[in-house]
Amino acid sequence: MITNYANGIISSYLQEVNPQFGGGYRIVPEVKMLYNPQGKSSYNFVPGVMGMVLILICAMMTSISIVREKENGTMEVLLASPINPFMIIAAKVVPYFTLSVVNLLSIILLSIFVLGVPISGSLALLTIVSMLFILVALSLGLLISTLVKTQMAAMLVSGMVLMLPIMILSGLMFPIESMPTILQYISAIIPARWYISAVRKIMIQGVEMQYVLKEIAVLLFMAAGLIFMSLKKFKIRLQ
Repeated sequence: MITNYANGIISSYLQEVNPQFGGGYRIVPEVKMLYNPQGKSSYNFVPGVMGMVLILICAMMTSISIVREKENGTMEVLLASPINPFMIIAAKVVPYFTLSVVNLLSIILLSIFVLGVPISGSLALLTIVSMLFILVALSLGLLISTLVKTQMAAMLVSGMVLMLPIMILSGLMFPIESMPTILQYISAIIPARWYISAVRKIMIQGVEMQYVLKEIAVLLFMAAGLIFMSLKKFKIRLQ
């Protein structure tokens, strides 16, 4: 699209200039793709799929954790024990965080060896950003778990309700820059948008850490906010 716009501007300029100077004046643009010269579609959709898969699976796993305790009747044991709410929530996050890291490693290996998407930047930086995003997704699932009352409702909210905004407003299918202004503001509250942007910069463009500080700061803020809201919404009494 940018190339077509540039060619259109140059053509319009030539039509204005050539009548003045006799018609022999030409400008030939030479376009070079910096980050995906082969035009492979996997370079574009792999970071987006990584963001969608991680947030849906992580949120779905933790969204049923506290609700399951309530339905099974084991929440009474936890509330009667001398454990504060933060430790209960942390105990729910740690095992799912470990499973999510294993899931992340499998996705990265599939991206490299099956789909042929290189990691042009730092693998350590990609891992750190991905682990931060996993923490955000797990915290979102915990918040959902504290708000709903049944496992079915938790699955519906964490799966079906989250999927559509992630697919449309995260940059997975449509560029954020081409959206209407109001949708760009709405997309700013979706964690996957910032993760997908950071992964594309690290994997495809090969940038260093200072170029993804904005995305990292937003994800840190979201993780802290979601954990805080989960603690505030966690009920220490069943009734």
